Amino acid sequence: MDGRDLLTGGELNAAVTSALVGIQTRYLGRGPTTASTFHYGNVLVTLMHDVLTHAEKSLSQTNQADAVNHIRHLFQETMEADFREAVERLTGRTVLAFISGNHIDPDVAAELFILDGPPGKPATS
Repeated sequence: MDGRDLLTGGELNAAVTSALVGIQTRYLGRGPTTASTFHYGNVLVTLMHDVLTHAEKSLSQTNQADAVNHIRHLFQETMEADFREAVERLTGRTVLAFISGNHIDPDVAAELFILDGPPGKPATS
């Protein structure tokens, strides 16, 4: 995509959500039940609900939340390059920082990207 083809607003949010859910589904065999993305300035956030696998849910119900958090951290490290590539391709910006986190109850994941500028705006040299 060149600068003229970049998505903006709700179309960008929907495209990022779709891309990140697709990546998670490819890696983990299932995606979240709901997900949404929003951006403001150079910050882009995707929230995903009901992301834990059945095995992770079972572990968390047997006081193994630390193990689930560790597993999730490993998954996020594994998916990071694909997440970054998708966000950079769709926003036309470079991802400067990626912060990912999970909460077990309620089952919510947050993928936060700090970009080198607002999506769709040309980079300044």
